[in-house]
Amino acid sequence: MSVKTEKFKFTNAAGLTLDGRLENPVTGKIRGIALFAHCFTCTKSSRGATKITAALAARGIATLRFDFTGLGNSDGEFKDSGFISNVQDLIAAADALRDGPGAPTIIIGHSLGGAAVIAAAEHIPELKAVVTIGAPFEVDHVLGQLGDQLEIVKEKGEAEVQIGGRPFVVNNEFIKQTCDQPQSERLAKLGKSLLVMHAPDDDIVGFYNAEKIYEAAVQPKSFISMEKADHLLMDETAAEYAAKMISVWAGPHLDDSEDDNDAPIEGVVVVRSVGPSFTQYVRSSSHYYLVDEPSRLGGYDLGPTPYDLLLSGLGACTSMTMKMYAQRKKIPLTGVTVELEHSRDHVEDCINCNNDKNQIDVIDRTIELSGDLTDEQRKDLIRIADRCPVHRTLENRIDINTIEI
Repeated sequence: MSVKTEKFKFTNAAGLTLDGRLENPVTGKIRGIALFAHCFTCTKSSRGATKITAALAARGIATLRFDFTGLGNSDGEFKDSGFISNVQDLIAAADALRDGPGAPTIIIGHSLGGAAVIAAAEHIPELKAVVTIGAPFEVDHVLGQLGDQLEIVKEKGEAEVQIGGRPFVVNNEFIKQTCDQPQSERLAKLGKSLLVMHAPDDDIVGFYNAEKIYEAAVQPKSFISMEKADHLLMDETAAEYAAKMISVWAGPHLDDSEDDNDAPIEGVVVVRSVGPSFTQYVRSSSHYYLVDEPSRLGGYDLGPTPYDLLLSGLGACTSMTMKMYAQRKKIPLTGVTVELEHSRDHVEDCINCNNDKNQIDVIDRTIELSGDLTDEQRKDLIRIADRCPVHRTLENRIDINTIEI
């Protein structure tokens, strides 16, 4: 399934503009909407955020990832943010989704983002499932990232510290927001399905945190040990595995009902536009695919163009017709290659044209036949090519009746 990323900006409780990206499935129906919270001092562009949200969208779950206040491309200063403001940002993101594609039914948090989704869950009534990945049980666990610099912040009230090799200004308000958070109480009254995911070898947030989260929560709850994964999910396979497990686990909370209008009867094709782009979702009785324009024409190049499909229809029908004829006549035809090109030629005397521009559509078709064939067999097969049903349809007068409903 293809994925389309679109910009998604919204305003938080403090009036700041936060920058996000909404990963959308391009084909098929949206099975659910999820909200993703990134790790401490990370951004929406972190490997975990990008890989997991894209993988979820590929499984039919539209997922929003965004930068918390003061990080990435979001407004505000990091020093003015903290755990409580992160929770408020998540609530604001859910409100924005509710006003847009729909309220999230799944919320996912990575590292400190996992602690934040536990705190935010009670404020998003539509939520049905909560997922934590490498999350700390106690929020103040994050203060360990400051090391010896923590005392400097407490003493001076504000100081520049190094976190993950990058400078951040941290103040006492940040410290205050991390302390005495009632995570145990929140887990006990969560009232949502909970999935706890953690790497046994996590050297930043120890595995015991996952055990404590699981123990504090009530049923329904599940636990998945992510072997061979590190805390930041730098291994692409780890993020893909996480997304796969989340989509399977969340299955009961996703909309997998059959859409009667999405599967037409045999012989009928339904085409629907996908978002504001030229991309089209095409559904037949048993198949679906995308049609698009190339990037140079403003499309996303996610599928063949309409004329590509027109030519492919003629080419496929030509080859099928020749192979059927060869089988019936016992002709040793082993392969057919058809190359087609569409153009428009102006003609001086276009008696049969159905337009007033003195113009006629032309399709050049080159056929290559494989097999131990005689000259007579080759001529016979080329003659049959013109009897292909699609060929005849294209040469017939075609009336297209349009009805608006």
